[in-house]
Amino acid sequence: MEILAFGVQADEKPLIEKAFEGHHDVRCLDVFLTEDTAPIAAGYEVISTSVNAVLDHRVLQTLAAGGTQMIAQRSTGFNNIDLEVAERLGLTVARVSHYSPYSVAEFAWTLAMAVNRRIVRASNRTRDFDFRLDGLMGRDLRGRTVGVLGTGKIGEAFARIAHGFGTRLLGWDVAENPACVELGMEYTDKDRLLAEADLVSLHVPLLPATHHIIDAAALKAMKDDAILVNSSRGGLVDTEALVTELRAGRFAGVGLDVYEAEAGLFFLDKSLAGVEDDTLARLVTFPNVVVTSHQAYYTADAVGQIVDTTVRNVLDYRAGRRGENVLVPRPVS
Repeated sequence: MEILAFGVQADEKPLIEKAFEGHHDVRCLDVFLTEDTAPIAAGYEVISTSVNAVLDHRVLQTLAAGGTQMIAQRSTGFNNIDLEVAERLGLTVARVSHYSPYSVAEFAWTLAMAVNRRIVRASNRTRDFDFRLDGLMGRDLRGRTVGVLGTGKIGEAFARIAHGFGTRLLGWDVAENPACVELGMEYTDKDRLLAEADLVSLHVPLLPATHHIIDAAALKAMKDDAILVNSSRGGLVDTEALVTELRAGRFAGVGLDVYEAEAGLFFLDKSLAGVEDDTLARLVTFPNVVVTSHQAYYTADAVGQIVDTTVRNVLDYRAGRRGENVLVPRPVS
């Protein structure tokens, strides 16, 4: 059987090909799965998709009509998939329920430190042989308050690094993580966390209840000189409200690895075509903002685990097994 993998990055391709070696053939495409590209999947029983794929009812119907029976998504998030339609069409859907939490946690701290110490501005200056320090002053993080929204595996890893910096930890989640409590984290309500934290980092999944969890009111509740980091999902932050606050001169820094309208932009080269998204265009102009293109997970360790799990999901499907990563099970024949 040959598997069709959409949205494969150049660095990812050899890992996918090696992982499937000895099991199934795999054809890797750099294009993302959309309504326009879905017909390419005709004749492929199993396809693999990336987090920026569009799997709405139209795409799913095209896949089912073309003979696809299984979708193996190479990500933890699955808010891009209409699971009800997939089940109605008899499509099996699986994801990667977990991979290295350190990849995302470490990158979140990379963003935090980059905006705190003005690394991007400093680097751009020295390229022009401008070695002045004006405007580059940051702050020690030791003794500051770090607020962690979402204390699962990634939030815990982020908190462990924060503990190493010698920070005071505040946490918010539906349930307390004992490991975070051992680090000295104090769980509190969201309003208090936002009001007291010098650094706020988001590690909750994107659900209806968490959509725009950082809205206009939440942003106004934060300190004027706080740092905000989002390495989870773009929809957690109301970006237009964020731009409004930034225009008012608020926040010491904002580090974003995700953007709520990133589909069709991130992972693609838009340098010549230009970007029509006025909100994103405005966002990247602020000197205290660093935007990266959904790369927090992108380490050899994490991608290797994602690929290995994807192979296991496909093998489980072929063997008729229901693994822990199944979102929509194989129909009973």
